[in-house]
Formats: sequence, structure tokens, C-alpha cells
Amino acid sequence: MAALGWLTPRRRSATARSVLAGEASAEAARKSSQEGDVSAPAAPEPEFPVHGDEKAAAFFDLDNTVMQGAALFHFGRGLYKRKFFETRDLAKFAWQQAWFRLAGVEDPEHMQDARDSALSIVKGHRVSELTSIGEEIYDEYMAERIWPGTRALAQAHLDAGQKVWLVTAAPVEIAQVIARRLGLTGALGTVAESVDGVYTGRLVGEPLHGPAKAEAVRALAAAEGLDLTRCAAYSDSHNDIPMLSLVGHPYAINPDAKLRRHARAMDWRLRDYRTGRKAAKVGIPAAAGVGAVAGGTAAAIALHRRRR
Repeated sequence: MAALGWLTPRRRSATARSVLAGEASAEAARKSSQEGDVSAPAAPEPEFPVHGDEKAAAFFDLDNTVMQGAALFHFGRGLYKRKFFETRDLAKFAWQQAWFRLAGVEDPEHMQDARDSALSIVKGHRVSELTSIGEEIYDEYMAERIWPGTRALAQAHLDAGQKVWLVTAAPVEIAQVIARRLGLTGALGTVAESVDGVYTGRLVGEPLHGPAKAEAVRALAAAEGLDLTRCAAYSDSHNDIPMLSLVGHPYAINPDAKLRRHARAMDWRLRDYRTGRKAAKVGIPAAAGVGAVAGGTAAAIALHRRRR
């Protein structure tokens, strides 16, 4: 459950927990990728993707790459509406979201605290319940926040006969809902432990973030028989440089400042679908997305000031 923030890893390099998280996410993704494609207007580039290349696939980060804002933030709003947690938890949730979006940094202590809070919220709930709620929340908060430009890039890969996967730190069940609604092949996401279909409040490995994303892509590519040098990856964040560096066709989409600099240095392709200089400078989602974040930010700041 890409921004409640609890999904930030405690290390920068791949660890045994990163590998475990990646392998668990790849396994979950392959089990849920039986859905068919959807037809939508495609906008392929003249020479890429290559049509009929069965060894190629595309991997898309979710937050601010495919969708404006953070999937977990929108999911949290939906859970609050359904009384999964109280107002004080929502305020804390909004404050952490505001810090992430406005400060542009991921404070490890904030993220660890937020991760533990989120896991406690779903503990004891059935996986099927959260999946069903995820379908409703997609319609309520996410459907109108899909970037048309990135959606067209994904469709170009589908039209070329390639599989397309979301790769996100959001819970794999929610990521799979979004992938299915967009007509994509499937999703790699953070795997929360469940026993007999009920969440235990623990993760399998660690959040699918940074190096863990790269491990998930590597594991899925091996299982699917893909040639990563012929694959593409798309992301907005410098945290995904490990994943982008795995493939032969990396793209920086709506990039943050660090990724933009790295992409230019490496001669990677860039695309920016945001509007307005402010959005481009600090990475705040434009249009509808900024309204949602601003509302949560204002409420959180007001609460914070009252408590001081």
C-alpha cells in the first residue's frame, strides 16, 4: 500500500530482503496475468517498440509515471471513507504525504512509521476484501488521474505484441487492479504476508522500492524468458535508476531533478506530461492530482499547528 511512504527501503543496495521482495512480487504478478488486452489509441514511435519481439516487454513505475499522485494516498482516502481508520490516522497519513510531495525527500523515520501504521490497518482483513475495495477506489479516485501520454506509451507496447507490467511499491493487490483496468499484462508490487487469505500485518521481504524493484524485474524476466537488453522501463524517480539501468530502453517520465540529470548524462529518453513550471520543478502532480494533495496538506498542517 509509489507514497504513504512506508514503502521506502532502509538500504540503497540490493540485499537478501530486496531479492526476496522482488521474487515474491514476480511470482504474484505471474499468477495474476491471465487477463486479456484492451484496445485504445496507440502512439508508437517510428522505430520502437519493435513489433513481434517476444523477448521484449515494458515495465512502468506507477506513481507520477502512469498516474498523477500516489496510488497509496488515494487508496488511503478510500479506506478512510469506509471507516478503516480514524481521523487522527488520516491526518497523520496526509502529513506524511505532504512531506513526501513538498519536501521532495523520503525521511526514513517517517516512512518506517507510516509503513507500520499501514500494515496495522490491513492486519486481520481478508485479501479478497481489500481487492474488492480496490476496484471501487480505482473508480472513485484513480481513473481520472491516468496520464494519457504514458498510457499511450504502454498501449504502443501492447500493440506491438509485448507484455506490459506495472512495477510499484504499492500493494500488489492494488497494483493488479490498476493494471487490469488499464488492460496491461499484470503488476509487480509489494507483497504483504497473508495466511488463509487474511493479512498478518507483515511483509514478505521488504517494500518493492529502489533495488527491490530491479530484483523483481530481473526475476520476472528470467521466468518469462525475456532479454532485458530488448526491454523498456519507465519511471519518474531517481529511486528507480536501478530498474531503469537493467533494460536496453530506459525512459525518464515526468522526472524528478536527480533523474533528469542522470537521464541526460546517460542519454536516456525523456518525456514530461505535466503542465506548469511548478509541477516540473518540484514534481507535484498537476491538474486534478494537485487538488487532492493540497487538500490533504492543508488539513494536516492545520492539525499540526493546533497540536504545537
